[in-house]
Amino acid sequence: MVELIAASVFYEVAALLALGAAAGLIALFLRQPLIVGLIGAGIIAGPGVLGVARSDEHIQLLAELGIAVLLFLVGLKLDIGLIRSLGAVALATGLGQVTFTAVIGFGLCLLLGLDTVTSIYVAVALTFSSTIIIVKLLSDKREIDSLHGRIALGFLIVQDIVVVLAMVVVSAMAAGVGEVSALGGLLRVAAGGAAMLLLVGLVIRFAAEPLTARLAHAPELLAGFAIGWAALLAAVGDALGIGKEIGGLLAGVALASTQFREAIAARLSALRDFLLLFFFIALGARLDLGAMGEQLGAAAVLSVFVLVGNPLIVVAIMGAMGYRRRTGFLAGLTVAQISEFSLILMAMGVALGHVAEPALGLVTLIGLITIALSTYMITHSHRLAAWFDRPLRNFERDHPWREAAETGGMAAEAAAAPDVVIFGLGRFGRAIAERLRARGLAVLGVDFDPEAVRAWRRRGFEAVYGDATDPKLVATLPLGRARWAISAIPSHAGGLTHEDHRLALIAALRGERFGGRIAVTAHGRSERNELLGRGADLVLLPFHDAAERAAELVAVKPEG
Repeated sequence: MVELIAASVFYEVAALLALGAAAGLIALFLRQPLIVGLIGAGIIAGPGVLGVARSDEHIQLLAELGIAVLLFLVGLKLDIGLIRSLGAVALATGLGQVTFTAVIGFGLCLLLGLDTVTSIYVAVALTFSSTIIIVKLLSDKREIDSLHGRIALGFLIVQDIVVVLAMVVVSAMAAGVGEVSALGGLLRVAAGGAAMLLLVGLVIRFAAEPLTARLAHAPELLAGFAIGWAALLAAVGDALGIGKEIGGLLAGVALASTQFREAIAARLSALRDFLLLFFFIALGARLDLGAMGEQLGAAAVLSVFVLVGNPLIVVAIMGAMGYRRRTGFLAGLTVAQISEFSLILMAMGVALGHVAEPALGLVTLIGLITIALSTYMITHSHRLAAWFDRPLRNFERDHPWREAAETGGMAAEAAAAPDVVIFGLGRFGRAIAERLRARGLAVLGVDFDPEAVRAWRRRGFEAVYGDATDPKLVATLPLGRARWAISAIPSHAGGLTHEDHRLALIAALRGERFGGRIAVTAHGRSERNELLGRGADLVLLPFHDAAERAAELVAVKPEG
């Protein structure tokens, strides 16, 4: 079978795609990001196991296209206006985490016996976290709009900018290879970079908006243009000596200020994932399993540093800036893994001869360990925050003033005693609150989205910023005379889970001996029965109840 596959590039690619799909399915079953499954598929397809991946030239071409598209999509996010709008906490946390991780990581690498250049590469690779994985996990948990989610996205953008700078430096170093002098190489990079920046500036100023507006009339053509533009500038960047990676990124920057960047990103995300499949398979196929076995000790040490040290660095920085330790911890968990850019940076170093293949294998092993474990850490983040709350108290100021200022809500202790407490200030929670207030009841709202809290207060309601799963918050709420505690937070479809906010809220309220009744939302009757068995007094079915009411109105016979 292996000989048949090797007889045709088409058969080989088909086998790799099937293997990648199977590995992705296993990763999905284990609740792991796709990157873990794809690297595993590459290892299985490589010479150490099945020996399927043999057409290195063809696979490498697809991998390079994948990297160009990936960096093009990163460039689409780097709108100049967005960069200017980054807050102090995003800049301080992002730059602080990168700096401390690189310095401490460099020292650890030297202690582990790595040479100076390899230590620099590995230390820088440890600083990057995967924006793609973090956004996916936070979106699945509905925490993108939370305070810690917003902060995490801010410093991930800062990390992306550092990635760009690191690749520019590596490209500059590459230009010096084979030149008469290092100065000549740097001058060549400077000239090439200036030419590319001039081209991009002219496109932004005169062509990007009108051209994309014209192309948007045919969405398929817009996507085709974006792919061609990314590949073209990647090729130009390579020809000018600044590298395909920087060329692809500048292609994205050229279109980042247009109103169609989100549409372009949405259409190219699937293509990016398809092409990156070959990058990760190629990466896995070139790994020496024997050499990786010898690096397990070093990989374990550096993985512990990433899994534990990176979050603590973020907690310390955010605590010093005036945030609660819980907020800092939840944001810090998002940097407890390395990124696909870490692997790309190491691959560039290997291609340039700066580092050896074993260094790439070491970082890949760290990536597999940290991505796999951090996924579970982020999934169980609220439980971990409760476990480590006391050990982290030294990272919190006596008065977390910045968090109080940014959340826009009053302290829970200062809120007047309400008749009803509503957790979740979205459309459903707002509608309930307005109808309860019309009936003369005092309502207190609770949400972990700062914008929702501010909007709630502008409507004349009292509101408290906080997480419904945080037992400390529930303990501070004025629940003495409250008759009802209502969770209007959107619940995940698919049944109850270990991180279910409804179960956490019920447990926290019962733990505080709440004397009122508890109402929560559910998707279906099967969930309702289980929630009633877990301590809820009333289970609301928003869609079912709305449909029932709509049916009643429609079925009423018209008068006359």
